[in-house]
Amino acid sequence: MENPIIQLSNLAVHWLTCPLSEDVSWATRRAILDWYATTLPGTVCSPSTELKHFIESASGNAFSYVDGEPRSISYSAFMNGVASHTVEFDDIFKDGGYHPGSPTISAALAIAQHNNVSLDVLHRAIIGAYEVGCRLSLAIQPAHYKYWHTTSTVGTIGAAVACVLLAKGTQEQVMHAIGIASSFAGGHQANLQGEGGAKALHAGHAAQAGILAGNSALAGVKASIDSLSGPFGWANATTDATVNWEKAFAGSYEWTPITRMTIKNHGCCGHIFPAIDGVGNLLKTHNIGYQDIESIDVYGYDATKKMCDRTNPQDAQQARFSLQYCIAAHCLTGKVRLEAFNDETLARQDIREFAKRVSVHRDEELSKLYPGVRSARVIIKLTNGEELSFHQKTRKGDPEDPLTDDELVQKFNELTMGILDDSEKTRLEHLILRENVVPNSVRLQKR
Repeated sequence: MENPIIQLSNLAVHWLTCPLSEDVSWATRRAILDWYATTLPGTVCSPSTELKHFIESASGNAFSYVDGEPRSISYSAFMNGVASHTVEFDDIFKDGGYHPGSPTISAALAIAQHNNVSLDVLHRAIIGAYEVGCRLSLAIQPAHYKYWHTTSTVGTIGAAVACVLLAKGTQEQVMHAIGIASSFAGGHQANLQGEGGAKALHAGHAAQAGILAGNSALAGVKASIDSLSGPFGWANATTDATVNWEKAFAGSYEWTPITRMTIKNHGCCGHIFPAIDGVGNLLKTHNIGYQDIESIDVYGYDATKKMCDRTNPQDAQQARFSLQYCIAAHCLTGKVRLEAFNDETLARQDIREFAKRVSVHRDEELSKLYPGVRSARVIIKLTNGEELSFHQKTRKGDPEDPLTDDELVQKFNELTMGILDDSEKTRLEHLILRENVVPNSVRLQKR
């Protein structure tokens, strides 16, 4: 088998010159619009609001959406990366358990804006970076996720690839960028699952560190050819299972990951989505309300139980990873989006009390299907003694049940409420989906 770092770099540079089909081009435009949808609400939240006063910045041509100013590439990539991973709406490559958009697009867009890169080259760089990052995630998951945060680790490598592709670099330069980035790639589960706001910084660091790795390779710095897959390389060092390179490269040059993305329909951890969708199906099908429910039992895969069984979340970040809270919020408010995690909703005692009726269980069969299949079995016991059950086999927003273009635009409009006025939303949406220029500054509402 050819060295994986060579295979990945060949895949990446392939996208610099190959024809782009309509579905690949459209998927890329959708990914960029979704990046704005998840990034802009994060710009007015912690930790972005604190960081902008303490992170050293310099003027430049890359746009920082956190403070609404043209800044340096490094600052903009970091701050936008943090913002894009804050409100839990960033895209997912579900088979690899990876959010590529936050680090990749944050890095690529900053470079493209500063260097006046064409939209075609920006699109190709994003596609190639998604290709490398997503396929790498297939090789190491799910074992890597035991201790490491894929969006931070793999995201650093994806951002490095984007950096080199934006400069129209060579296969060798991409290869060395991957190798160098593998030494910069960090971000562990304690800062993902635990308290605090460090998780969002993972995506910002990945974008920033990836640019450093990419520029190092462009400057001529070389990495070990064994840095990725060798006995002491990154892949083996960050997983306690056999790395599955065959799975990673299955279908190479036949399909590309950016066409198989999950666009989030709910503003919480994706491991909760099947439960929300399953409960929602039962509520709608049987025309019942929360007042009719005595208890809800959710049977999910391993990560659902390990990461999202949180009975009493203390803040918005914890609530986004609490299946009990999210199900209760959905039952009482009808959706789990930004408002579910504001101070007023978090303080609602009726939601907190209802959350006590929700239990989370690990299902052995569903766990065996993860990460390729994200499903849940839901059992609702009604106050009249009747029991309802439903097997939610996929998630709304997954490639098997994607958000339509109209639904994506609706998400963008909803999440940017109060940040962009209606005319600016329309302008930015049209620019991203229809025009052939790189998006740059936006007219932010007064902060």
